[in-house]
Amino acid sequence: MTQASLPALVAEELALPVDPRVTAMAEAVAALYPGAARAVLFYGSCLREKELDGLMLDFYLVVSTYREAYGRGWYAFANRLVPPNVFPFEHEGLAAKYAVLSEADFARENGPEAGTVSVWARFAQPSRLVWAKDEDARAMAVAAVGRAAPTLFGFALPMLDEAEKGDPLAVWRRGFELTYDSELRAERKGKSVSIVDTDPERYRRFGDAALPLARPLDAEKARKRWRRFRRKGKAMSIVRLAKATTTFAGGVDYLAWKINRHSGAGIVVKPWQRRWPILGALTLLPRLLRRGAIR
Repeated sequence: MTQASLPALVAEELALPVDPRVTAMAEAVAALYPGAARAVLFYGSCLREKELDGLMLDFYLVVSTYREAYGRGWYAFANRLVPPNVFPFEHEGLAAKYAVLSEADFARENGPEAGTVSVWARFAQPSRLVWAKDEDARAMAVAAVGRAAPTLFGFALPMLDEAEKGDPLAVWRRGFELTYDSELRAERKGKSVSIVDTDPERYRRFGDAALPLARPLDAEKARKRWRRFRRKGKAMSIVRLAKATTTFAGGVDYLAWKINRHSGAGIVVKPWQRRWPILGALTLLPRLLRRGAIR
């Protein structure tokens, strides 16, 4: 059997059907940005769930430019300076959050020139293109997502022993282990490995197709790059968290809910932290780090 190309695999996976309520929600998100919305992608753990009630769905909205999406003002500036902006959304009884990136930023952040692992680490995993403005927008999304897996492989391969480099599942596991260590994460230790184990056949097919496209650094450059990813990624996680309190109503409560759901840390938000959400979110961090709720 002829091995499928990575672009073909990506296009096929992005086109897989989803719950009609997810499609309706994506269309409603796009409708908030008439003239600017280009594509809406559905990603994250909810892809594997059949019962969506009570969950927080995850979307990425790709827009033409931030100026077209927001006009002038804080949102455009913040999205350009510290991408992405994240907003809450509810539709037909379902809850979601959506992150906003421009077409240029979405393409860049899926590639090796990305400043952090945040986007390409997520889109190396399964996702669905649930709304596209037109065929050009669809092709843009497929091309951008298609950069994610080779980017992960390019950075992960130099961090493996020679004997492991020919095993795509070993590359995936090491890559996700490194990306999880490059952000503040609430998930329990071992989550990065379990991602691959949920669908090893998928990761083997995508890995076989991504391997020839990867451009590995030499080992020393790769180690330095991962150190930069860790420093910048954790710092940017804090900055994005603080910024999200200006775009995400109840952002501190959502943060506590998400951390408690993944780690069982028992975080309780105090009234003053709701009144002063940026300071409240930042003051949670030392406690969370001491408890091991985030790493």
